[in-house]
Amino acid sequence: MSLVDAHHHVWCPESRDPDLGYGWLRDRGARKPFGDPTPIQRDYLWPEYLREIDPPPAASVHVQADAAADPAGEVDWAARTARAAGHRVAVVGLADLAAPDLAARLARLRATPELRGVRQIVARDPDRPALSFAPRDLLADPDWRRGLAVVAEAGLSFDLQLYAHQAGAALAALGPHPGLAVVVDHALSPVDGPTPAWRAAVEALAARPGTAIKLSGWGMVDPRWTAETVAPMVEAILRAFGPERTMWGSNVPVESLARPLAHVVRDTRAALRLAGCDDAAERAVMADAARRFYRLAA
Repeated sequence: MSLVDAHHHVWCPESRDPDLGYGWLRDRGARKPFGDPTPIQRDYLWPEYLREIDPPPAASVHVQADAAADPAGEVDWAARTARAAGHRVAVVGLADLAAPDLAARLARLRATPELRGVRQIVARDPDRPALSFAPRDLLADPDWRRGLAVVAEAGLSFDLQLYAHQAGAALAALGPHPGLAVVVDHALSPVDGPTPAWRAAVEALAARPGTAIKLSGWGMVDPRWTAETVAPMVEAILRAFGPERTMWGSNVPVESLARPLAHVVRDTRAALRLAGCDDAAERAVMADAARRFYRLAA
């Protein structure tokens, strides 16, 4: 069965080719919401990614990592180096949705034909600041919310990384933009496990048409995760979204702080089986849903 990895990164903070303005990847040892990033604060390029499992994914989705100084440069570099490696890729770039020149920024990103969508992480927990990625409440910012319309008008999708308690605010922000394709990153970041609040948020987001979700990022919330520990959450996600709107993503190299890529693939497949998936459902999650959402050629 071929794989399509719906969420991973490559980056070059050491070689700086080109200088993409990496920040946290050069800030050695500064803790992140997912822990100590020191082991991954190095170059991670396509050849290493494609060697990590055999056979490598038939295609993948590169998601913005850390290039705020030059988002268009990161998009171009990721796509160009994927082509050089002979790998089919879709790219999700960084965009500041509150920027007054957002349309022009998106036009620069779209100069790379592999671009499919944009992301700006909104995940924030004021009660637990160590878990916050976003420096402020972007979902409450009127300028940011208006930016969703600009993304939709550009024909791009939006990768939504947030916590369960933010689901209501996210749905309110997305309400005026029913045509915007949205994918929830990292299984809605279940930092406290499959709580009733997390389950309710999954169901609420799944009720929005045009919304998908990724089975990814488990190691960011539980470095010791196994197929057995995530299977109840996988089952809840599949019940709400169905396999046609659920896609697997490795989240390497961040996930490598917890599990090697080959283990992620193995345990994701095992969790799908524990959640009741048959061959067709597994094929949808491990390849077809991402191929369709990100418009990757078969």
